[in-house]
Amino acid sequence: MAESSPNNVGHQGPAKSSQETSPQESLEQTRTDFVEFWSEMAHAWGINRSMAQIHALLYLHPESMTTDQIMEALCISRGTANMNLHELIHWGLIQKVNKEGDRKDHYVAEADVWEIVSCIVRNRQEREIAPVQHKMKELLDAYHVDPSLDESEEVHQRMKNVLEFIEMFERFSTAITPYIKGKHQQYLKTLVRVAEAGQALRGKSE
Repeated sequence: MAESSPNNVGHQGPAKSSQETSPQESLEQTRTDFVEFWSEMAHAWGINRSMAQIHALLYLHPESMTTDQIMEALCISRGTANMNLHELIHWGLIQKVNKEGDRKDHYVAEADVWEIVSCIVRNRQEREIAPVQHKMKELLDAYHVDPSLDESEEVHQRMKNVLEFIEMFERFSTAITPYIKGKHQQYLKTLVRVAEAGQALRGKSE
């Protein structure tokens, strides 16, 4: 099923002036814009658009939502909703909750932005960085430098450079994630200042 823009949280005709817009309409419009922005940004990162839309919708709904409510709001099929809800639970971005007097499954999103970012970093590292690192190691182990070929050593070195960069990036992600999860703002601000200072010094020397 082709993905579409949200329905009930979507744009409904020409924009009204601020005098004509009620507080509820303003709230719904903000939710619409956020859902669309979040899905576009996530899609650019290689994350499923429907998954991002569901996460954004739940994030801006403090109250829990059922699968049917999510389907109606985003105009998606039950299969798409169930598949992406399961994936979001696996990522740790949402959780299933029980609501007294209602047998339906309800879902709420993680509200802590620091926890959200740490979940995304951890999952992308596991699903994208780790497999590439493993494959590069396999390629290097399988390739043997032949001194009789002038390009053999250069090819090996270039492959090694790729692996070293991936390993450095993996170490950085692993090291920084606990500070994000632990909300160590002062440490992260210091790290940013050091990076900015280094960038400024490089700019002056060029």
